[in-house]
Amino acid sequence: MIEATVSAGYVKATIDFVLTKGITLNQLLLDSKFNPTDFDDLDKRLLMSDYIKLIRNAKELTKDEALILHFCENTNIEKFTIVGLICGSVSTMGEALKQLNRFSQLVVETDLFMENKRFELTQDGDGYWLEDMRINPNQFYELTEATFGRFICEFNRYFLGKPFLKALHVTHSETSYSAEYDRLFNVPIQYDSPRNAMQIDPTWLSVEISNSTKYVFGILIKHAEDLLLQLKSSTSIKGKVERLILPKLHTGVVNMQWAANEMSTTRQTLYRKLKAENISFESLFDELRHKMAIHYLNGNKTSVNETAYLVGFSDPSSFSKAFKRWTGISPNKFKSKK
Repeated sequence: MIEATVSAGYVKATIDFVLTKGITLNQLLLDSKFNPTDFDDLDKRLLMSDYIKLIRNAKELTKDEALILHFCENTNIEKFTIVGLICGSVSTMGEALKQLNRFSQLVVETDLFMENKRFELTQDGDGYWLEDMRINPNQFYELTEATFGRFICEFNRYFLGKPFLKALHVTHSETSYSAEYDRLFNVPIQYDSPRNAMQIDPTWLSVEISNSTKYVFGILIKHAEDLLLQLKSSTSIKGKVERLILPKLHTGVVNMQWAANEMSTTRQTLYRKLKAENISFESLFDELRHKMAIHYLNGNKTSVNETAYLVGFSDPSSFSKAFKRWTGISPNKFKSKK
């Protein structure tokens, strides 16, 4: 899997909030890989896996299972990330969404399928939906809480009394603190949904942001573009290979020589670079197929045979054998449990 990162500013804001709960910094960081000097540069990248451990530890220490929802409610995103400042300097909520899609990875890196945007606007018989497109969201469902909690809390901070949310769907199961979901979102909520999405009033996109300024926007955009370039260039070889493979996973052309050619390097050089990151091309490819198969079957939008094709198996029986090796059960049995 790609070793995702999170901005130091976001981690620090989370820590600062936790400390208001009566927890000391030493307590919070005792079993953490973070140290106070990590936050001297708020644009620094820290490992997402370490952040997840921090959140789980913080919830246990504070005895606040709804910690992330309360974090969204009691903090202002403009105070700790350039993305929040950018979204606050444009003219409408629709433009803010566009910039959020452009720069959201500067806050938290997420795994997306192919070239999807993080947030997609869709329409069905019920109305308009804003869907979070990240893969395998239930591995860290608190990020779903942070995402939708931030949408509703930041909007209410400036436009209280102008509700835009009509319904909320989340892929994770109902939590022990669902009453806090009801209080914060105040709309019908569907748990164990095939998607993470908010049903929105379409007029939300045209809501004007009163404190927008083109001058500030121009300065912020330049800095954000520089940070995004740094983030992309610092991605591990493993991550670069995964991003290369994803759009071609279904084609059957993927192998190590193909990847080396696409990266303008030799097979031997790619082998050495992956080995330095303690992984082989074969295991990386296998992990990616496994991850995407779970993603497709969890979504309940593709059959087992369609999933086999999408992850690069021409023979469904070969896919079934591989899936059983990955999970211990057949894909049909896995799908029937959903």
